[in-house]
Amino acid sequence: MTHRILIVDDESAIRSSLAEALKADDFDVDTAETGEEALAKLNAAVFTLVVTDLKMPGVSGLELMQALRNQGKDTPVIMMTAYGDVDVAVEAMRLGAYDFIQKPVKLSTMRRQVQAAVRATGPVADAPPAGRTEAPVHSKRRDSAESGMYMDMIRACPGLSRIAEMLDKVGASRAGNETSVLIQGESGSGKEIVARAIHEVGETSAEPFMEINCAAVPESLLESELMGHEKGAFTDAKARKEGLFELAGNGTIFLDEIGEMGVLLQSRLLRVLENRRFRRVGGKEELSVKARIVAATNRNLESAIADGAFRNDLYYRLQVVEFEVPPLRERPEDLGVLLDAFIREMNLKLGLQTEPASDELIAVLRRYPWPGNVRELKNVLKRIMILESPERLTREHFPPHIGDGVDPRRAAAQIGAAGLVPLSDVEKRQILFTLDKTNNNKSKAARILGISRQTLREKLRQYESSDQMQAEAES
Repeated sequence: MTHRILIVDDESAIRSSLAEALKADDFDVDTAETGEEALAKLNAAVFTLVVTDLKMPGVSGLELMQALRNQGKDTPVIMMTAYGDVDVAVEAMRLGAYDFIQKPVKLSTMRRQVQAAVRATGPVADAPPAGRTEAPVHSKRRDSAESGMYMDMIRACPGLSRIAEMLDKVGASRAGNETSVLIQGESGSGKEIVARAIHEVGETSAEPFMEINCAAVPESLLESELMGHEKGAFTDAKARKEGLFELAGNGTIFLDEIGEMGVLLQSRLLRVLENRRFRRVGGKEELSVKARIVAATNRNLESAIADGAFRNDLYYRLQVVEFEVPPLRERPEDLGVLLDAFIREMNLKLGLQTEPASDELIAVLRRYPWPGNVRELKNVLKRIMILESPERLTREHFPPHIGDGVDPRRAAAQIGAAGLVPLSDVEKRQILFTLDKTNNNKSKAARILGISRQTLREKLRQYESSDQMQAEAES
C-alpha cells in the first residue's frame, strides 16, 4: 500500500506545491489548512508522516505534535518555519520532531527528508476496514524485542550505577504506583530514559506510558490534557475528553518540565497526588488515579520555591523518590555505551548496518563537553546516519568543533573576553576553519555551515579580493 502523508500549512501555495511534489514520488497526499483540521484528519485515518508549518492561527505545529504524542501516536513530524528560530528548532526536536526545515523550503530538500522519514517508519500498516476509523492509540507499548531496553541502557552506563541501584529498589517496592518520583537534571541529560526505566521495572510495565511536556502545552489547555473535560465545559469542548490520568490506567504518567507548570494547576496536581482522585474539567464525578506519577525538570526547584514560582508542598510531595541525572560531560565513560545503543536503534529504524563505534572515535568524542548532553549526541548521530548512511563512523562524519573538542559557545565567550571583533571576522574565521577541517571539500563545508555552495564560493571570492587589496596597499 502507498504511504499517506498529511501536509498542514495555512498558505495554499505551499500546500499545493508540496502536495504536487510528493504525489510525483507516488505518495498518497492529503492537506489541511489549520491544526484543528489536521487533528480531525489524524483521528479519522492513518498517516505515515505529517509535514506541518510551525506558526499557524489556532493550533500551532508544536501543539499539533504534542497532541499526537499525548494520544500515544509516534507518527513522524517534519516541522517547517519561516522564522529560523534556533530555540524553537531545539524545542521541536526535543518533542520528537523528525526534522526541522526552514522556509522557503526547497522541494528537493523536502523530498529527500520525506523519503528518509518514510524509510525510518518501516512498511505501511494496513488501513482500517471500510466504514471504521482508526481508534486512537493511547499507550506507548513496545514489543518484546524492546522490553527493558531503557533499564538495560542505564545498567550498562558506569556513570549511572547509583541510579540503576535506586531503580531496582523502586521496582521491588510494595508501595508501587502510589510512590511519586522526581527526576532532576540538565536539559537533554537523559531524564526521559530514567522515567521509562522506572516504568519498565514496575509491576505494571505492560500498561501505558503517557508523557506530556508541561512547557509546550498552553496553561489553558494543560488541565484538560491531564484531567480531561466534559462536553460543554468550555467553548471548544464539543465532546467529553479523557485526560492522561484516565488514559494511563495502571501505567505511568510522565510530567516533563514540571517546573514550568502554573501555580494554580500545581495546587490541583497536589490534591491529585494526596487523594489519588480528580474530576474532569466541568465534571462532578470523582475518578481515581491508579498510575504512577513521574515528574522531571531541568529547573532548580528550590530557587523557584524561593521566587514563589513553585509550591513548596508540591515539591516535597513529588520527591518521595528523587533521581539526579548527571550531565554527560561528568560521565564521559558512558559515551560509548550510549553511542552504540543509538547506532543499534537507528540501524533498525533506517535499515542500515553501521558498525559499532571504534575505541579511537569514542576517545575523540569524549574530549567534547556535549553541552546539549545525551540529546545532542543522539541528534548529531541521527543526522549523520540519515544523510551519510555510513558503514563505519569516523571523526570526519562529525562537525569539526566536536572532533576538536571545542564548545562553540565557550569559544565565542573566550573571543569576546580577548577583545571585540567585527562579526564578519568571526564568520571568516569559522568558514576558513571549516574548510581546513574538511580538506577544502566545499560541498561538505557548506553543509556543515548551513549555507549553499554558491554562498560559500561568493564568500571566498570576497576574502580573496580583500586579501589582494590589502597586499597591494602594503606593497
